[in-house]
Amino acid sequence: MTKKLAHALCAVCCLIALLAMPSFADAGQREKVILDTDMVEMFDDGVALFMLAKSPKVELLGVTCVTGNSWEEEGTAYTIRQMELAGIKDVPVFEGIKYPLRPQRHANFELERKQCGMGHDAWLGSLNLPEPASWDDAYQKLYKSKPVLKPASQTAVQFIIDTVRKYPNEVTIAAIGPCTNLACAIRIAPDIVPLVKRIVYMGGSFFQQGNVTPSAEFNWWIDPEAAQITVRSAFKEQIIFGLDVCEKVVFKKEHYDRLLKSIGDNSLSQMLRNTFVGQSFAKNKDFTHYIWDVLVAAAIIDPSVITEERTCPIDINTQFGVSYGQSLAYVGKGPDGCQSARIIMDVNHDKVWDMINDKQYWTTPQDK
Repeated sequence: MTKKLAHALCAVCCLIALLAMPSFADAGQREKVILDTDMVEMFDDGVALFMLAKSPKVELLGVTCVTGNSWEEEGTAYTIRQMELAGIKDVPVFEGIKYPLRPQRHANFELERKQCGMGHDAWLGSLNLPEPASWDDAYQKLYKSKPVLKPASQTAVQFIIDTVRKYPNEVTIAAIGPCTNLACAIRIAPDIVPLVKRIVYMGGSFFQQGNVTPSAEFNWWIDPEAAQITVRSAFKEQIIFGLDVCEKVVFKKEHYDRLLKSIGDNSLSQMLRNTFVGQSFAKNKDFTHYIWDVLVAAAIIDPSVITEERTCPIDINTQFGVSYGQSLAYVGKGPDGCQSARIIMDVNHDKVWDMINDKQYWTTPQDK
């Protein structure tokens, strides 16, 4: 084969690959997105919220909260507070499901930990936090003031159902927490499954060990039964940012300092300094972290950040034991009921950090 022919074939293959990769939104059309989240302040869910709410390429239809990193009530309070500080007034917030589908998961967690072991990450989220009385009570205890905004009266699950039906084949769901809200929506209204445009998850760990247990990643480990219901549903497209890619994008002191400069001296930079991440960087310049959920927001805004992926049938282990919550990828055919998903393996790191530092995401009312 001549060099010219080889180069021509290579060019054709690259063009075919680019054409085959689905775009998130048509040119000039804003991507309709529901953000389903176990919200925390700033990194990582909060940053994903700011990016999706303020990107001109996205129409954020609503934020649905679920228990995971935080209790649903705390996550609602975090969401409301961050939206108030950032001047986001036109995005509704919805309270979601409080408990995982497995009965008494929180009550029985100490026994589970003894039986199943823990991984390299000691983070337990809501499993290690007292349950708040309400979102409003959580807000006032956290921020020593009364909220200006408040969540909608409709439940998160019903909002997901109604919105997907209202905009058939148009809604992308950014599922950056446990899948409990989504699983309940699917069980109540299975007709929405073919109407969803795509789901983009932060969850799972397919080709490496887990973080909270040797086999499982946090988001899907919190509610494996819900994750299995969701990933086994026949959505048009499922895209997964698991630990396989998330633990490649390392959050270092240089990134933290750059972001503080991009945000400027305002309420959001002060919130970042007060977080575990900010306090850890202040104490130890060699501290590192990850930006998990932010990668989902970045890819929805600009799919070209994705540089490597694998497509496989996937599943979740719901058998209670040492592999409870493990995400499974099959090189060949998976068990009956499994669906294929795009497992993202790497991204353009420089492009992601440039996006995070785009000043359009960090303007606040006090900056104007």
